[in-house]
Amino acid sequence: MEKTNKKFYADAKNVIGHYKIANPDETISELVSKNKSIARFGDGEIDFIYGKGMNYQKYDKKLANRLQEVLNSNEENLLIGIPDAVNVEYLKLYTGPAIAFWPDWINKSKFRLVKILDRNKQYYSTQITRFYIDYKDKSHTAQYVDRLKKLWDNKNIVIVEGDKSRLGIGNDLLDNVKSIQRIICPAENAFDKYDEILKEALKVSQDKLILLALGPTATVLSYDLYKKGYRAIDIGHVDIEYEWFLRKVNQKVKIETKYVTEVSNGRVNIDNIKDEKYEEQIITRIV
Repeated sequence: MEKTNKKFYADAKNVIGHYKIANPDETISELVSKNKSIARFGDGEIDFIYGKGMNYQKYDKKLANRLQEVLNSNEENLLIGIPDAVNVEYLKLYTGPAIAFWPDWINKSKFRLVKILDRNKQYYSTQITRFYIDYKDKSHTAQYVDRLKKLWDNKNIVIVEGDKSRLGIGNDLLDNVKSIQRIICPAENAFDKYDEILKEALKVSQDKLILLALGPTATVLSYDLYKKGYRAIDIGHVDIEYEWFLRKVNQKVKIETKYVTEVSNGRVNIDNIKDEKYEEQIITRIV
């Protein structure tokens, strides 16, 4: 096993060991101190570029092309996040299923990564929203969450999310914002409604921070909103990760009132869950 690990690290470093990726702390610092936006590429978005759909987003050639466009962009105040695991030394921080998943994905994807990534470009961490469950050392998570919350501290925010996401509902993740509005989108195949989603988002005042939790559609939307003068944060999975942190669990578990795609039976029926505060925050629904 040890010999296999050594061979994996040596082979991976030889192929993809030259990319510059800021870690999650450095990425948060860049976002907070310089008021930048971010578009994030996880393994799913990168696989999507190469023709593989997701369990909540069917493959769409137009979306794949748009993802490639965003990945290739070089905007001064828009960070491009890619998986920390592209720096294979980062894998040594992981535990649980992550230490099995990421080496396998790197082995399958390393030559594709060479084709689509720029060795001269500064990338940032897509893992800023994956701060708890995959790490061996969880002792600094609370301090990290405090820094993460500074992204929206005392700001008027608009959340663009799937209709089952309910970001920040039932916990205190967003308790430090000034105000919240929500644009609710389809939980699955949101890109089918992309033009309508973008149109509604562009009605929002540009002095508001936009948080996006909408899979690969959010990656493209953060770019398009940035180009239109907005500050947009592709915040993705942050709410579920925070729920796991609050529960102090050591594996991914179902959240009773949330839609969790990564857990068996995690797609709970939340249609009958009513929350007056949440309903009041919704400014439009796109179905």
